[in-house]
Amino acid sequence: MSVQTTLDIQAIREQFPLLDQSINGHRLAYLDSTATAQKPLAVLEAMDRYYRTINANVHRGVYQISEAATEAYEGTRRTIGRFIGAKSTKEIIFTRNTTEAINLVAQSWGRANLQAGDRILLTVSEHHSNLVPWQLLAAQIGVELDFIELDAHGRLDLSKLDQLLTERTKLVAMTHMSNVLGTINPVERVIAAAKQVGALVVVDGAQSVPHIPVNVQELGCDFLAFSGHKMCGPTGIGVLWARRELLEAMPPFMGGGDMIKRVGLRESSWNDLPWKFEAGTPAIAEAIGLGAAIDFLNGLGMEAIHERERQLTHYAWDKLNGIDGLTIFGPPAAERGGLVSFTLAGVHAHDVAAILDTQGIAVRAGHHCTHPLHDILGVPATVRASFYLYTLEEEIDRLAEALVLARDTFQL
Repeated sequence: MSVQTTLDIQAIREQFPLLDQSINGHRLAYLDSTATAQKPLAVLEAMDRYYRTINANVHRGVYQISEAATEAYEGTRRTIGRFIGAKSTKEIIFTRNTTEAINLVAQSWGRANLQAGDRILLTVSEHHSNLVPWQLLAAQIGVELDFIELDAHGRLDLSKLDQLLTERTKLVAMTHMSNVLGTINPVERVIAAAKQVGALVVVDGAQSVPHIPVNVQELGCDFLAFSGHKMCGPTGIGVLWARRELLEAMPPFMGGGDMIKRVGLRESSWNDLPWKFEAGTPAIAEAIGLGAAIDFLNGLGMEAIHERERQLTHYAWDKLNGIDGLTIFGPPAAERGGLVSFTLAGVHAHDVAAILDTQGIAVRAGHHCTHPLHDILGVPATVRASFYLYTLEEEIDRLAEALVLARDTFQL
């Protein structure tokens, strides 16, 4: 069976130099893009060009290369705004990653607007980065946490949504796509219901923004967080989008240079948006790299990327379901993004990953920063294979063959 796509996958792979190597005598099959995506030449070259030709701080110099650096840095903000449908670049805040973006919302908006007894609604499948910040806030100010549970197939069980959303619910924070189950959650439905009780909504887009078209106006959310390194960009750069009126009213998250308008010995006034939330020298090269990554993805088309992953996921589903002793967690292939998490009977997830590595196959094994979800699944760890625009069907074939090898090795 061959995966049909409008993308020229071989030409795309040539843009990713890391993929052109061997591990343990085998061609590398990188199946861990959910953790971090590989970087195309366009990103590597954009960052190299910054350091070679315009390495200067932004916003602070009137000399030519500083102004060029500022233009490149702010140019990425405009690129991001168009990519997610923001109304204004003032709504785009650079952070280190999704985790920092969610913490910013919790410690800035949350501490300024919530009080003891208010409720925050989450799901039981959240990544720790969209769970622990709210636990910290609960300990700090006494807010209470509620949770949407899952059905037997890893979908959100929304049958009790009306009961969970009350006048005390002030915020809903949920992932758009599960990093373990691959479930693409019906965030639009939850957002519409949340609005009925006046609750704001934070969407964790770490897994969705790199893989499917995401438009904040169409979603109707109030906050969206995502990371650059999962969408072919560099590490150390992420994004928080929020509605402008919310950001205007929120206090700064961190204090320091560039987030101020004027500083006195005992008090200060804050800079305009978006810089009010960007204290200190920012990740300039990383922001420029993220802009190049988005240009790269736009050049291929997010719809085409999503279709490619959809077809690969169906291919993997059919291939892996035929392996005796292998259990895939989550909904059917048609309802998930480009990943599969599974266990192999009698073999620990870490041992499976180690054997796959001997065959040059890179996957992730563990709890994937979702302890509560794995408790619900009843397993301490899973193996996760994830796909992206450069994944080949033959790599999935190799994965299936290596899993049979792992099973047979431990059954001897």
